[in-house]
Amino acid sequence: MKINILRCTLVLFLFCTFVVIFNFSNQDSDKSGSTSQKVTEAITRNIKAIQKLNKDEKAKVLDQIENIIRKIAHFSIYSLVGILLMALLSTYNISENNKIFYTIIIGMIYAMSDEFHQIFISGRSGQVSDIILDTLGVAVGGLFILGIIKMADKLKK
Repeated sequence: MKINILRCTLVLFLFCTFVVIFNFSNQDSDKSGSTSQKVTEAITRNIKAIQKLNKDEKAKVLDQIENIIRKIAHFSIYSLVGILLMALLSTYNISENNKIFYTIIIGMIYAMSDEFHQIFISGRSGQVSDIILDTLGVAVGGLFILGIIKMADKLKK
């Protein structure tokens, strides 16, 4: 009974994460850019070296930082997908190699569908580089959880 509650909870969290990803991807380029710009400005607001730059230099630096922040966001949210997928698959009697394989494949398929979805959003495009980054995030998140599970099993023994 407890395992079914855990599985349902993990599926719910995974579904919610997919909805968040979908909603971010569903933003047109103006809305998406505005969100990224606000995050970039909040992060750099107290960095004096950036604030002292002239308008053009500051815009160029902020644009580069915004791109990095967008990539970190991709990697981070897909790491969460990997964490949730691996945790869910670890509730089943599946070999470790298959857990890793299924986690990465499911995460990659969702990343591909997400980038495909963006093709139909105004001003957005699907990028293979984002699929690769997202899949890497899934793999890192999944391996992180697998490592925690292994450590917990060793501590039990």
